Amino acid sequence: HLDLARTLERAFNRARLPVAYTRGFNRRPRMQFATALPLGYTSSCELADVLLAEALEPAAAQTQMMSRMAPGLEILSVWEVPAKAPSLQASTLNSTYLATPLDPVDPANLQAGIDAILGATEILRERRGKSYDLRPLVEALWLDTEAATGLRIGMRLALQPSLTGRPDEVLAELGLDPLDVRVHRTELVMAEIEVQ
Repeated sequence: HLDLARTLERAFNRARLPVAYTRGFNRRPRMQFATALPLGYTSSCELADVLLAEALEPAAAQTQMMSRMAPGLEILSVWEVPAKAPSLQASTLNSTYLATPLDPVDPANLQAGIDAILGATEILRERRGKSYDLRPLVEALWLDTEAATGLRIGMRLALQPSLTGRPDEVLAELGLDPLDVRVHRTELVMAEIEVQ
């Protein structure tokens, strides 16, 4: 998340985009992400909201950014958002992840764990010393045994204002070490934005 923010900031500077900056001693670009991507995860669907100091056509902004973007990163689309629109973070409903275990895993045991999570009415977990219920944050959970890359666990996790479903918590509940799993975010679902 922070690495991506720094990479985008450098690309904006190299492309000479008129990005608005915060005030003060340590000025930063006025940029926010829909939701932070955990360290070590990959993604094909990040969303960033960037405030410009002057108007620029979305297509021109995309062309300028892509001309100076780091290898491996691609700006898929750019669009203008009304200034009074809700923040990306407040508008994000859920995100979908694909998790690929790096070590061999028994598919039957994994499916039993998935069934147990989906069948539970409550899954109490602890984060930062506070107890919370993981179950309502797991909107969907499935096992893909036919993936070309091998066994994959798919999950759609809710993002609520006070609590976010985290793949590492689901993987731990399945009995997997989250550090032994490659996780890729494939989708962010946004609420319809109504601007008044």
